[in-house]
Amino acid sequence: MQKTVVSTDKAPAAIGPYAQAIRAGDLLFASGQIPLDPATQQVVEGGIEAQTTRVLENLKAIAEAAGGSLADAVKATVFLRDFADFAAMNAIYAQYLAADGMTPPARTTVEVSRLPKDVRIEIDLVLSLR
Repeated sequence: MQKTVVSTDKAPAAIGPYAQAIRAGDLLFASGQIPLDPATQQVVEGGIEAQTTRVLENLKAIAEAAGGSLADAVKATVFLRDFADFAAMNAIYAQYLAADGMTPPARTTVEVSRLPKDVRIEIDLVLSLR
């Protein structure tokens, strides 16, 4: 199966040997996004709400660069540094991935001891593109 790199300057550049996303057939595998501002490559200021919003905006930009949208998401993995942030994260997440009758993706959410750049959240997505 052919793999195609998907990238956009509307999401942070990869900070290691990986792609923002890979398209394989009708599936798009978006790498885990942390709350980096794509213009500055710096972590956004604020709590879990601001960080979750930035992560989802980054994923939205990647989905759009592949010709899709967040409505195409079929699987999400959420990594939280502190599970006490779950409710606040979930409220923002719902606005992006379960809004207006949208079928939300399957999801796994786990607490982890540390994330890159000591951020509070990282999310990756798998999307099914038509």
